[in-house]
Amino acid sequence: MLERLDAARAPWDVVVIGGGATGVGVALDAASRGYSTVLVERGDFAQGTSSRSTKLIHGGVRYLRQGNVSLVLEALRERAVLRQNAPHLVHDLPFVVPIYDWWEGPFYGAGLKVYDLLAGRHGFGRSHLLSRDETLARIPTIEHEGLRGGIVYHDGQFDDARLVIELVKTAAREGATVVNYMRAESFVTRAEAIEGVVARDVETGVARELRARVVINATGAYCDDVRRLEDQGADPMIQPSQGIHLVLDRSFLPRESAIMVPHTDDGRVLFVIPWRERVLVGTTDTAIDRMDAEPVPFTHEIDFLLEHAGRYLSHDPSRRDVLSAFAGIRPLVKNTERMSTASLARDHVIHVSRGGLVTITGGKWTTYRKMAEDAVDQAAEIGGLPEHPCRTRDLPIGDRRKSAPDPSTTEEAARKEMARTVEDVLARRTRDLILDAKASAVRAPQVARDLARTLGRNEDWEKQQIEGYRALSLKYQGAAT
Repeated sequence: MLERLDAARAPWDVVVIGGGATGVGVALDAASRGYSTVLVERGDFAQGTSSRSTKLIHGGVRYLRQGNVSLVLEALRERAVLRQNAPHLVHDLPFVVPIYDWWEGPFYGAGLKVYDLLAGRHGFGRSHLLSRDETLARIPTIEHEGLRGGIVYHDGQFDDARLVIELVKTAAREGATVVNYMRAESFVTRAEAIEGVVARDVETGVARELRARVVINATGAYCDDVRRLEDQGADPMIQPSQGIHLVLDRSFLPRESAIMVPHTDDGRVLFVIPWRERVLVGTTDTAIDRMDAEPVPFTHEIDFLLEHAGRYLSHDPSRRDVLSAFAGIRPLVKNTERMSTASLARDHVIHVSRGGLVTITGGKWTTYRKMAEDAVDQAAEIGGLPEHPCRTRDLPIGDRRKSAPDPSTTEEAARKEMARTVEDVLARRTRDLILDAKASAVRAPQVARDLARTLGRNEDWEKQQIEGYRALSLKYQGAAT
């Protein structure tokens, strides 16, 4: 990729800043239209929010309750597109809404029927009522006392970091140049118009000037930081919100159905989901003023999830049951009214600065492709690029011949998927860090040795990598101490 970057002669058509779901989606869209495209990411692909989701490709039942039908419709359409384009990465997951009060059956049942109708022919399966025995057969670990029955409906599940990596590969296949550990430091300007980006290689310190007809800022929760490289006084677009998830042993949910609780004490929904031989519990919604590259769950968030999970599971989980706890930051579009972050817009927005910087932010994982399409449409107009139609609605993602999504060795992760650190391997190329943080630290020395051999690093680098990863794993183990 660096050779491809340095071999470029003319200005790029598009430079994309940000290597999460949206940024990689933008790079894939632009490259597949025939635009010369480069993407730079300051850390690893999907290092931030895009690897810390609830692992669901869904329309968003709770947005329907909020009356945001347009977002639900868009997400359901995009859910169908993803299942079509990446059937090896996206699969159906049945959810059970447990019923304990007489009114919950007709009330939630009606809402889920509307959800089915909106999905139409793109639906993953019809919702229907379950008897008490049928509910217990699907979820034997549900709280038995007072249980009347349940409602089952269907949505999609995936591995978020794995999908980003497969999108990176697909973008490269389509001609995009995609580089991780390349930080955008400043803009190239002429008469206040942005004409490119100065990006510095994080590993070597070498700076490169990447001239472009248009620059797209797709850095999610950090989009305001990039906007301030152009205008230090730019008003913020984002009100960041932190959401966390807890990872438990599969014994808490041994079958293949998930639990969805439609209403928690803070008005959000609660998911208890089987995922990769573990159980995910999430999520929270906490407004934050400061963003860390490695956010840590707050104690009150952990307590909130454990308490609510305990209400619906026959065996109440405790802190010692938590194998890993991880936090992600949502790029919620700022609202001038005083509202909770649970009420802020999940719809994506596009902003064009005076100098021509195109910023795409907001939205949700499921709608990343549509966000990318809209961003490239706008960027093509700003950059005066030739008009080419979007191709990603039916563009296959990744290699469908490969049944196991993770790389088989550390060397493969480095050579074929650009893993540069122990964290890259254990957090995102495999998911060891979030599956069991303590156990993953045991693997770190061997991964460091294999990486050092593959990348030509010395023993000091190995030691730094092991120490750094162990410190990181302790943050993920924090809930279990």
